Amino acid sequence: MTQLRGPLDGVKVVACSTAQAGTVPYMLMADLGAEVIKIEVPEKGDNTRAGSVFPGLPSTIFETNNRGVKSVTLNLKSAEAREILYKLVARADIFGQNFRPGAAEKNGYGYEDLKKVNPKIVYVSISGYGPKGPNARLPGTDSMAQALGGIAEAYSTPGQPMRTGIVSVADETCAILAFGGMLAALHCARTQGIGQKVDCSLLGGQIRLMGWTLTTAMWRNRNPVAGQARVTGTPERPGISASFNDVDGKPLVFQLRGVKWKAAMSALGFYDTLVTAGFGDLGAAMVSDERRETLLKTLDQLFATGPRDKWVALLRGADIVSAPINTLLEASNDPDVLANGYVTEVEYPKHGKKLKVHGSPWQFSETPARIGIAPELGEHNEAVLTGLGYSAATIQGLRDRKVI
Repeated sequence: MTQLRGPLDGVKVVACSTAQAGTVPYMLMADLGAEVIKIEVPEKGDNTRAGSVFPGLPSTIFETNNRGVKSVTLNLKSAEAREILYKLVARADIFGQNFRPGAAEKNGYGYEDLKKVNPKIVYVSISGYGPKGPNARLPGTDSMAQALGGIAEAYSTPGQPMRTGIVSVADETCAILAFGGMLAALHCARTQGIGQKVDCSLLGGQIRLMGWTLTTAMWRNRNPVAGQARVTGTPERPGISASFNDVDGKPLVFQLRGVKWKAAMSALGFYDTLVTAGFGDLGAAMVSDERRETLLKTLDQLFATGPRDKWVALLRGADIVSAPINTLLEASNDPDVLANGYVTEVEYPKHGKKLKVHGSPWQFSETPARIGIAPELGEHNEAVLTGLGYSAATIQGLRDRKVI
């Protein structure tokens, strides 16, 4: 049987990128069949290679962000190494980097340099703050973008200090937006013959992630009410998305529009109590902040009388959107996550075991994604350089001179 090729088969990528936002876009491309050549520093490699917390196993951060790519080592401070990079770029569709702003230009592989080598190249640059503005030349990290982009408020508790989260949502959001942006630019290059630079930033990704809630805040010129619930709309057309703890302290969430309020609360057996409290209609909670808090406290007490699984089942039975609030470990074992392959297992021959990893967020009916593993440092030096026409002796000379 002929092995199906991925939907991005034939796309060639060269990435001088590290960290999370700078590597995940290309890992996703490799999952989908693109040939991705990752450029690393000789002997040392990507800093995250040293991030292992499990003796004898790969670094979880490096493995998660670099699976399926090819590793080539180049000392880009060397003229010989830059010449190799230019040869790779001449054959590539996409080039990516996330160095500190100005570093690529200083070292001969900025956009203006590489478009001379390949006018149709899609050049992807990822920064902390974006290419303009007072802090454009500062380095950036996930926590910096979370701090500036508003997400800390999204998960804040009234009366408590705002904090950034443990999951790298700024990195991942930027990475996914970069993935989409480079595919759009690649389409343009292939249909119109025009290469271009695509700038993405950690901060820009976080702002986009805030969605319509940010629009509402800007139009009202005040921050949204934070905490366990979003009570939105108007008294005539209300909506609610809220979380509550069950009898054992396990959290759940439900979301509905006001027209389903009576059906949902009746299914739970709460409706008569809510009517007595003056909440036969959800719109009553929108009269004032005080009434909103009274409703939430009443629901807190009601949900604390039974188990989470029961409440979720009753709400779903009434065609109300509801779910348990998973921990990270619970999420990795969620039946829908596993059934759809969002988490899967991959064989690691070097370690003699299968390990659970991220699957693919997409399912292609004809060209499925293929989940690989991350490369050893410089694993593909010989194969790639041979493909560029370098002899074995020349490759050894490059190694001896620490060019590769």
